[in-house]
Order: sequence, then structure tokens, then C-alpha cells
Amino acid sequence: MFAKQLQKFFFIVVLLASILLIYLWYKDYSFSNSPLDKKYIQALQKKEQNLKILAYKHFQIKRNFQITISNKMNANRFGMTTYTKDKNIYIHLNKKRFKESANYMIEDVLPHEYAHAIMFYFKDFTNKNSGHSKRWQNICKKLKGLRCNRFVNHQDILIEKTNPFK
Repeated sequence: MFAKQLQKFFFIVVLLASILLIYLWYKDYSFSNSPLDKKYIQALQKKEQNLKILAYKHFQIKRNFQITISNKMNANRFGMTTYTKDKNIYIHLNKKRFKESANYMIEDVLPHEYAHAIMFYFKDFTNKNSGHSKRWQNICKKLKGLRCNRFVNHQDILIEKTNPFK
């Protein structure tokens, strides 16, 4: 009798774990194969408008920098700004990182990359500190970047993900 109850319990646990595993796989698959959620797109557009206003206010820049959400970036990269041979400046944001921390991507990574775009606009291609010079940091701060650090601080992301007051 006890063995039958134990078998039932084990079967129920395995069934629930399988259902949870399938649900998590589906959620991950659908995020990877669908466009970024509209609420994130709208928040990005709003932040981009604010950055354009600040770029004009502080640097008299009216240029639009194309922002793309990429599914092809290395998983350890949050964003990247590129300057092409035809003098176009592109800001690339890693879509995979939006799943982890969308607010961090919008409030921290976008201003960080926008500051790189402004440096490229001014033809400042410094390699000092991997492009994170004092001038870059000052630009980032004028764009109201929350954390104008050289690289991502994973502790910031962890704090955001566990903050019960958001």
C-alpha cells in the first residue's frame, strides 16, 4: 500500500516537473522567435526621444542613430555601437538581455551606447579604456545615464531583478 502511494507521488512530481520544463522551454523559445514585446519597444522609443533632446541640448546634435535589436549578438554582450565605412553609426542592443533585465537595457545600456554614438559623431575613436574615456563618461552623464561605468556591473542587474519595490 505504501509503495503504491509512493509511486503515485513520484508520478505526480515527475508529471508536474515535466509540465514546468515544457512551459519554460516554450516561453524561452517564443521569446527568441518573436519580436520584442511592444511595451519594451515603446519604452525604448521614449528613451531614445529623451536622448535626442539631451544630445541636442548639450552637443547640438540633431542626427538620428539607428537602433537595432539583435538576436545574433554574443550572449555576454549587452550592446554595441558601430561606425561603418560609409560613416553611418548604428546602436545594437542584445535582445537576449531584454529577457534578463529590460529596464537595465533601456535605462543603462542605451545611454551607454548612445554616448559611444556621440563619440563617433565627433570622430573620437579613442581606444583608451576600450572606448570608455573620461570624455565618453562625461557624455554619458549628460545623457543621464544611470551608471556610466566602463562595463556592465552584474550586481546592478541582480539588484534590479530582486527589487520588490519596482
